[in-house]
Amino acid sequence: MRTYLCALLVLMLCACVSKPAEERAGEWLAGGWLMQTGQPGAKPRLLVFEHQGVVWTGTITTAVREVELKDIAVNGEQVSYSQAFNPGAGRSITTQGVLKNGELHLTMNSPMGVTEQTAHKISAEQVAAFEAARPKKLSLPPLHDVTANGLASTPPMGWNSWNKFATNIDDATVRGIADALVSSGLRDAGFVYVNIDDGWQGERDANGVLHANSKFPDMKALGEYLHSRGLKFGIYSSPGPDTCGGYEGSYGHEEQDARLFADWGVDYLKYDLCSARGLYRAQEEMQAVYQKMGDALQATGHPIVYALCQYGMFDVGTWARKVGGNVRRTTGDISDSWQSMSKIGFSQIGREVYGGPGGWNDPDMLEVGNGGMSLDEYRTHMTLWSMLSAPLLLGHDVRNMTPEIQALLTNKEVIAIDQDRLGQQAHSFSQQDTTEVWSKALADGSVAIALFNRGESPADMEVHWSYFGFEKVSAVRDVWRQVDLNPQDDGYHATLPPHGSALVRVMSKN
Repeated sequence: MRTYLCALLVLMLCACVSKPAEERAGEWLAGGWLMQTGQPGAKPRLLVFEHQGVVWTGTITTAVREVELKDIAVNGEQVSYSQAFNPGAGRSITTQGVLKNGELHLTMNSPMGVTEQTAHKISAEQVAAFEAARPKKLSLPPLHDVTANGLASTPPMGWNSWNKFATNIDDATVRGIADALVSSGLRDAGFVYVNIDDGWQGERDANGVLHANSKFPDMKALGEYLHSRGLKFGIYSSPGPDTCGGYEGSYGHEEQDARLFADWGVDYLKYDLCSARGLYRAQEEMQAVYQKMGDALQATGHPIVYALCQYGMFDVGTWARKVGGNVRRTTGDISDSWQSMSKIGFSQIGREVYGGPGGWNDPDMLEVGNGGMSLDEYRTHMTLWSMLSAPLLLGHDVRNMTPEIQALLTNKEVIAIDQDRLGQQAHSFSQQDTTEVWSKALADGSVAIALFNRGESPADMEVHWSYFGFEKVSAVRDVWRQVDLNPQDDGYHATLPPHGSALVRVMSKN
């Protein structure tokens, strides 16, 4: 009996403690962790984990933005979770972590690739200090119109580091890209801007002067090298305290940074909203903070193309020119897929009233050559952007591209439609099921006509010149094939592959 009672008591004790033990699993994770990105110049971020029973919640916090962590799972000394990366595009970051020697080693998988980071535990007082140090709104100037700088009479063309390299960019890579732009003929085709996106920034010194991080030992010398190759130098910053990659922004240092960029010989500034999104939530505030940099650039006396990247918020086309902007993003980030590219490209119709010389609508950078789409889809990508009079900023590694991609990007007749000095954005002429026809007036009196098959099957498409009011035409040019067609024909017919396009240029006798 005594043995039976002892066994029963043991079972009862186990039953009583089993649930609390389950709830205590992963207790090591609870609290604050300071996360280091491992990239030179990048600022730390704060991870906070809490749990009620077996249910975990968490956040990741930058200078001004707090993002909720989802799907948190703890197993022994391992943790996994996800977070939104680009909610509008339905993209996310998934992270796997393991505790080693008191440090949390994190492997993050995002649409931009895989990165390794570490975090260490901090006290509740340190968490409170981090949150208390988060920046506040700056005092902003009253609104006024910034005088136009006279730049970007045609849409800027060049290369940007983000789509391929994200923040994993350095001096040697930029120089290699510059050399490849020259040797491939892309520079001579018009791709002259070499724009370093996020990830170049280091820290500010005691005087507030921003220095590049160790990956860029001499920015002025890099700019001089680009200029010696017949190219132009682009840079990146943000009106917020942190850039999107967690580096130093121009918050509170707009005039100082503008002078620095001018001293380096910068020709183009992409000014990305990033952490400023958490500070400036009204149109007047956002307009004022972009105006502040527009004034600062103008005050340098150095010509710098000013590209606003605030994702089309607050109907930016109505005020971008007022703050000195030459380029304004109209959408969230593009990704290298048909779904992303076509959704963005075909949604631009209706914005043509705002685009034109000195102030261009920007549906984001090109993904041509990054490998996520077929050659037909990349040709449609280029056709769309050229008809939209959009900036043509390459986003692939131009040191390694196929002859087919090189030929696609150096078709000067397609580029000429984008760069046409009239600067008129195309409008949609007709839409039927999964096919569309666009037209665009050009400076010499001709008209560019694009046919698109957005469907999953081949499509027979036909247009007649009478649709466009032409009684007779004097010349018809198939722009992609670079061949003249018979002007005596009454129109144009093509069988387009799935996601394919055609582009013709028509001169009328009218």
